[in-house]
Amino acid sequence: MFWEVCRYFNRDWIGSYWITPKFNFNYAGFEWVSPLPGLLMYWHFALLGVLAILIAVGWFYRVSMLLFSLGFIYIFLLEPARYLNHFYLICLISGLMIFLPAHRAFSIDSLQSPRLRSHVAPAWTLWLLRFQIAVPYFFGGIAKLNGDWLRGQPMGLWLSESMDFPLIGSFFDRAWMVYLLSYSGLLLDLFIVPFLLWKRTRWAAFGIATIFHLTNARLFSIGIFPWFMIAATALFFEPDWPRRFLKWVFRGKSTASADLTRYVEFGQRGLSDRQKGIAAAIAIYMVVQCVLPLRHYLYPGNVNWTEEGHRFAWHMKLRDKDAKAEFFVRDPSSGWVERVEPEVFLTSWQARKMAARPDMVLQFCHYLATQFPTVDGQPVEVRARVMASLNGRSPQLLIDPSVDLVQVDLSYLPSSWIIPLTTPLSPLKKEVMAKVTTVLD
Repeated sequence: MFWEVCRYFNRDWIGSYWITPKFNFNYAGFEWVSPLPGLLMYWHFALLGVLAILIAVGWFYRVSMLLFSLGFIYIFLLEPARYLNHFYLICLISGLMIFLPAHRAFSIDSLQSPRLRSHVAPAWTLWLLRFQIAVPYFFGGIAKLNGDWLRGQPMGLWLSESMDFPLIGSFFDRAWMVYLLSYSGLLLDLFIVPFLLWKRTRWAAFGIATIFHLTNARLFSIGIFPWFMIAATALFFEPDWPRRFLKWVFRGKSTASADLTRYVEFGQRGLSDRQKGIAAAIAIYMVVQCVLPLRHYLYPGNVNWTEEGHRFAWHMKLRDKDAKAEFFVRDPSSGWVERVEPEVFLTSWQARKMAARPDMVLQFCHYLATQFPTVDGQPVEVRARVMASLNGRSPQLLIDPSVDLVQVDLSYLPSSWIIPLTTPLSPLKKEVMAKVTTVLD
């Protein structure tokens, strides 16, 4: 996370994402969250970097972990246009680690306070982290069980743009390679965790997962996610592997089993009321994490098109969606109509993200209504014409252009103003992509 903070400073993403924009989108229920004024956003990120170092070395761990988690969740909530699955995962992991005794060994805290030192930790702390890392893998695989992915899209689109990939790039325009990588990604996500849990296949599974993430790092611009997952996947090894590695390096004696008997005997006495409460809280958390990624099945239509239930469901690199939006503001009293390009009010990256996401289109329409006051004080009408293309399909309307979106409230219920996807998926060819790009532009 310190590395990630440095990237934000080096590329000036802090100013580009949270200071330059005139308007920021919001998550439903968190409309009150807004960026800090001016240079305070830079100071906020600097503090996150310091806290990341304190956590890494285990100094003031509990306080640092709490402050980092709250600080990062705040950043995450600032702008849905910047939603990334691995940012969501970091929010979850950092929140869990507030309650885990990660500072009882190999930390400054344990050096300064001998009473904190321990060679063991409760098993649930490790299994909870393993569960959290397993969730993106498994539900990422479930999300790939859709018609487009099984027919090689959008993998075919992405590979056609990466023919310079080392060694195998020259085969990226072959159908067999597209299907091989599509189905390999699907099978890896679904079955990597069981193979990591089985000792006989653990090393092979870890090696395959590492190659998978390194390939993703080369193919896509997904920041720290591949490196984060490689490191996190190491949690599936035996929990004492760092000690055994250090013992091998320094040829010293391990004291890993010093007080293990006491913990075994303690566990055999049964759970206290406090432990039962912790177990219940963990069970509820795990149920939520298993149910939340499936909520999109409650909505009609293709989730990659409607976006309803898409976030927080581990739909990672699952679709290729392009859209072009234009807006029409009308004064109902005078009848005048003005065509509005979103780039007048949004940054280019906001406009690009917004156009393909109906809930953000709705938010922008409400914002536009505040920018065009009428003489008699009545709100203006705002309609959107959005042409979108999913996974190389010919573009079609995404939003019903006859609906005044100012009169529509953001809701978690199915949206009748989103036009269902009807355009069929067809084999991708270079001339098709050129046609799609021309129509959208």
